[in-house]
Amino acid sequence: MSNHGRLTLESLADAALHGTVDTVLIVIPDFYGRLLGKRTPVDYFLNNVAESGWHICDYVLACDMEMDPVSGYDFANWERGYGDLHAVIDPATLRIAAWEEKTAIVLCDLLDPRTHKPVPMSPRQMLRDQLAKAAAMGYTAKGGSEYELTLFDESFEEAEQKGFHDLTPSGRYQEDYHILKGTRHEPIMSRLRHVLDSSGVPVEFTKGEAGFGQQELNLKFSEVLEQADRNLIYKHAAKEVAAAQKRSLTFMAKWHHDHTGSSAHLHLSLWNKGDRTSLFKGNVPFGPVVGSDEFRWFLGGWIKHAREMAVCYAPYPASYKRYQSRSWAPTSLAWSADNRTAGFRVVGSDSSLRVECRLPGADANPYVAYAASLASGLDGIRNKIEPPAAFDGDVYAARELPQIPKTSYEAIDAFANSEFAKEALGADVHAHYLRFVQVEQEKYDAVVTNWERQRYFERA
Repeated sequence: MSNHGRLTLESLADAALHGTVDTVLIVIPDFYGRLLGKRTPVDYFLNNVAESGWHICDYVLACDMEMDPVSGYDFANWERGYGDLHAVIDPATLRIAAWEEKTAIVLCDLLDPRTHKPVPMSPRQMLRDQLAKAAAMGYTAKGGSEYELTLFDESFEEAEQKGFHDLTPSGRYQEDYHILKGTRHEPIMSRLRHVLDSSGVPVEFTKGEAGFGQQELNLKFSEVLEQADRNLIYKHAAKEVAAAQKRSLTFMAKWHHDHTGSSAHLHLSLWNKGDRTSLFKGNVPFGPVVGSDEFRWFLGGWIKHAREMAVCYAPYPASYKRYQSRSWAPTSLAWSADNRTAGFRVVGSDSSLRVECRLPGADANPYVAYAASLASGLDGIRNKIEPPAAFDGDVYAARELPQIPKTSYEAIDAFANSEFAKEALGADVHAHYLRFVQVEQEKYDAVVTNWERQRYFERA
């Protein structure tokens, strides 16, 4: 074992020999940002899975959240018989799963068992493809994320028994930066920090946020694929830590109309692949900050394509209810220096100069969100897309600015008709992800909600 919870196959074998690891979680991320896979004895993993991989039904990329197979996917369907995909481990992701006992975890990539080529519509491969395009241009990408969550006094089982209605947030007032209120969350948050650090997922900070019972966790800056992996592990571990203490939490972008939504601010910068120096550092005057051509064009492309790629940052109908004025979530497409009313906040200086995109909610899949961000920014560099002028002041009050889609209908339509999205992601991947967000809208449209019963049951 080395590097604070990171493992190699050799150190895993040593841990098995000494009885400190007896189980390995072999997992893949799905479009909902969940870990799916199997548990295997460590000896079987080392002697079989590590080299040969394993198999998983392809319906995991073509089903809804309830694991029901969904029609309309060309990739996997009843007509094709729902066959297997070949999952191969990424040894660079092997680490201790410190939230479980004597357990390690490894992320896997999906291959077509017939062609042995990567499955392009798997979330991790979506990001890998954009990173490969960046590498071909001489770049590597680094990022950091701030995923927020809301804690509740009820367990997950109790919340479900209550129909997820009338839940009790673990806080009675806004606690942004409050140490006193944050102390009451420490049984969960301190445990979460510990298990993440012990699992090779280094944490910088946790803090109380603006919402009742809301917390934010910041992970250490890293290369983007590693950052997406860390965020997926963080979200999974957080739920397990809460469940172990008979509490619950949610990463919903907007869990209740009266309470602050949860974001997933993405920090992103490009670096020279050769000498690992920041390409966002430069001496070209750029509004109130100084940045390079690459920085300016990357930001220009990111902003230009934000509406048509919005479903990559806000995948569900409820995601769009987070975009409310004066809510800390953006409503318009503008950039500004260190201004939290803007969708794109420029922060840092010299080699730390970067863009913080405030569009994603905490329900965003990190692989998809980073893939969309990179695709948009790289297109900006290729085509030298200039960003709009920096906005100075309250972006919420600026009605003339381009708006973030207000509903998932609007966002789905923009994505469906985007030639850029089809070209950047690939036609097959675009069609697959389009079907994913359409399914969520269709499921939402078919349900009669508590709000509708309360409003119309007697009075309509």
